[in-house]
Amino acid sequence: MPVATSGAAHGEAGRPLARQKALGFGFVALLSFLAGMTDAIGFLRAGDFLSFMSGNTTRLAIAIGEGNGGAILRLSAIVAVFVVGNASGVVVVRQSGGRQWPLLLMVTIATGAAALVAGPEPSPFAYLPLVLAMGMLNAAVDNVAGHPLGLTYVTGALSRFGKGIGRLLCGERNPGFLVQIFPWIGMLAGAVTGVLLLRALAEGALWCIGGFALCLTLGSLAVPRSWLRNSFGLTGP
Repeated sequence: MPVATSGAAHGEAGRPLARQKALGFGFVALLSFLAGMTDAIGFLRAGDFLSFMSGNTTRLAIAIGEGNGGAILRLSAIVAVFVVGNASGVVVVRQSGGRQWPLLLMVTIATGAAALVAGPEPSPFAYLPLVLAMGMLNAAVDNVAGHPLGLTYVTGALSRFGKGIGRLLCGERNPGFLVQIFPWIGMLAGAVTGVLLLRALAEGALWCIGGFALCLTLGSLAVPRSWLRNSFGLTGP
């Protein structure tokens, strides 16, 4: 009987933790959805990636090799602003005691600013607030239950997923790699949604980015502070 009681107690204690993990993985997918939507709209409207810096780095290298001064300036600005966004995101999270909503509020403001300044004939530089927002977004989640997860890029996630399959084929029985598919699914779904919104609303699709970011901000307010460590790998001071 003591053993059965102990097992039941362990099961009761494990359920809240499982809910926290599920929330964390779900939120990662939604954040990646936002990144995918932003990247698709930005690429189709401005011709540049707004969160995929691997692609922009390759394009910057090509511009340097070809001596294309305009492209060098534009792509260098995008990469630099993205880095500034990452740094700013960490500062906002730390200063807010490890909470997400202030960071996501800043993302909402930045995406709203981009929607205000973008016109029917978009300039790539008008989309820099979105690049800043995507950089900041990376600070929203460090990991979920110890699993490192990227938000605005999925190369690392797909690599970890593929290596996990390889380990499974070699006899390892650790299914933890499966969680790496969440950000990929989120970004893919977000990008498809971005294309559909752009077709339907033209530059008005930018307001949808800000609206979705606002929804995530409001949703993050409901996350109990005690869940942040297990759900998002964030800790306060």
